[in-house]
Amino acid sequence: MFDLAGDHIEPCVSLSSDPKEPNKDPNRAFNAFSCIGNEAVIISGEAKGARGVVTGHHGGVEHVIVDFDDAVLEKITQDDKILIRAYGQGLSLTDYPDIKLFSLDPGVLKGMGIIASNDGKLEVPVAAVVPGMFMGSGLGHNDVYKGDYDIQTSDREAIKRNHLDKLRLGDFVAIQDHDSSYGWTYKEGAVTIGVIIHTDSHLAGHGPGVQTVMTSSKSLIVPRINPDANIGIYLKIGRWRG
Repeated sequence: MFDLAGDHIEPCVSLSSDPKEPNKDPNRAFNAFSCIGNEAVIISGEAKGARGVVTGHHGGVEHVIVDFDDAVLEKITQDDKILIRAYGQGLSLTDYPDIKLFSLDPGVLKGMGIIASNDGKLEVPVAAVVPGMFMGSGLGHNDVYKGDYDIQTSDREAIKRNHLDKLRLGDFVAIQDHDSSYGWTYKEGAVTIGVIIHTDSHLAGHGPGVQTVMTSSKSLIVPRINPDANIGIYLKIGRWRG
């Protein structure tokens, strides 16, 4: 992801319901209700009927990102219409009211391997733990439900020391001391779980994009390192497609 010749690369297909006015409805709603793991169905064109999977949404440009297999990519055009079966926004853990969920299909949640501990906390598998000091572009925005924020990568040595140089698209990560309940902000003891949805950037304050899927302002989320904590592996898409 760090060696690609590009900036803020979105993997596979980028969608907008209105590219001329991306920050207004209907595109705002399109982004807000599309959740990681939702099914995408092509409803026009040569690839009509083909199915893919939502892998994230990218704030600023306001794109929904969808994975399709290579055969579909050979047929799809920019004029094709794609239906997202939006499901998951508003999902909650009724036994854990202080843990909030965003933009996550319930099927993905079930497949994450989360373990409930005896002390009222949840152990969540992640590929990496990101110290809060690395977070940059997106801080202060309140559109957690439809955007992302970036891991700053301008200090490459610090990135390596914290084992972040091997991050992959689709990885689940835990961001320390960050609360995303009502926007992205620093709060000691808080933990945010997110998914890497776009590649690195050379712009100041930018880097790999993280879409929030879970957060707690209290110390109720315990990250557990698992190299396989990746939506590609869970959903068998991208390079892990059979």
